[in-house]
Amino acid sequence: MKIAPYREHEEKVFDTDPAKGVKGRVVIGKRDGATNFCMRVFEITAGGHTPKHSHEWEHEIFFHQGEGEVFKDGTYVPVKAGDIALIPGGEEHQIRNVGQTDLVFVCLIPTGYPEL
Repeated sequence: MKIAPYREHEEKVFDTDPAKGVKGRVVIGKRDGATNFCMRVFEITAGGHTPKHSHEWEHEIFFHQGEGEVFKDGTYVPVKAGDIALIPGGEEHQIRNVGQTDLVFVCLIPTGYPEL
């Protein structure tokens, strides 16, 4: 069993195009013996964004704090704390922060793909 504050995990910073103002942490992954999923926590600063991209694996997202938008089918859909998103494999997506505070979200992906 593992119980720990997420901010104690090493962060990786993405702050050049195509991503801006993004910090990501693998909080549960293969180093922990997780055999089915990898859990990551991302923080995006005001005005920041992930790259617009797609990949073969799905991911499930829970928005914990802030306000943002998710690119879906050619348009941006608003999200806020308490919202969820399922992004199927192969679907182009991007997450951007449109609020004044950090946008914080938890993202699960299947084991076997790049954790971060």
